[in-house]
Amino acid sequence: MGKIIFLDIDGTLCNDVGVVPASAKQAIIQAYENGHRFYLCTGRSKAEISEEVLDLPISGIIGAGGGYCEVDGEVILHQVFDSNELKKLISFLEEHRVEYYLESNQGLFASANLKSRLIQLTLGDTKEDSAEGQEKIAAINWFLDLLIDDPSLIDYEDVNKVSFVNHSIPYEVIEAEYDGDFYMLRSTVPAFGPDSGEIGIKGINKKTAIETLLKHIQRDKEDCLAFGDGNNDLVMFEAVGTGIAMGNAKDELKAAADEITLTHDEGGIAHTLAKLDYVKI
Repeated sequence: MGKIIFLDIDGTLCNDVGVVPASAKQAIIQAYENGHRFYLCTGRSKAEISEEVLDLPISGIIGAGGGYCEVDGEVILHQVFDSNELKKLISFLEEHRVEYYLESNQGLFASANLKSRLIQLTLGDTKEDSAEGQEKIAAINWFLDLLIDDPSLIDYEDVNKVSFVNHSIPYEVIEAEYDGDFYMLRSTVPAFGPDSGEIGIKGINKKTAIETLLKHIQRDKEDCLAFGDGNNDLVMFEAVGTGIAMGNAKDELKAAADEITLTHDEGGIAHTLAKLDYVKI
């Protein structure tokens, strides 16, 4: 019987510009044909997952850091915020001039100035009207196009995560205000900055979602591998038999891993799948 393989997206399956390296694509397709099954396990909500990723032979999705789970197209878990608590959180972020986006399966809903802030972060000291500036913006257009900036379209009963892009107050201020009420962690997107982060539902994470998924498909922890790069993957490693840290992973995750592979762009996923004899490269 083939293995169950969980894949984080950002920094693991995708490189730093959001692209799946060809080596990973080819290895995943070949391993799937050899009987192994792949599940995404990501902080992204479903609406944030690119077609390039979804076109891979994926058997299911754990999204929103564990708040959403589907297997073969069937939704088996979907945890959402209490709408009143969510609105209080939004008011706090807006009062402190922190940009954010609300994540739901219906889309990503941006705060008023988020798009302009992301463009500023992307450009850095580069002029927007220069060739280099236009190239930089083009690289993030796929994400900007996902952001919906019409607040009248928000369904506050269907939000499963909040991501914030913060350069106004220390991360610790937000953490002190909300960490007991919600599940919080620093952003895994370096470009967002060290004071940015994610806010999820308390008691929900990648580990709890994997446990729900494995119960549903009647497989054991020992049958599973997981590839990750960030500290939010620490709990994912606890839920599987073998945790594999990418070469570009955080030091804490490398220390907790059973194995460390190459970076994403060096072919880390393909290298380990070949080493385990799941594929030939």
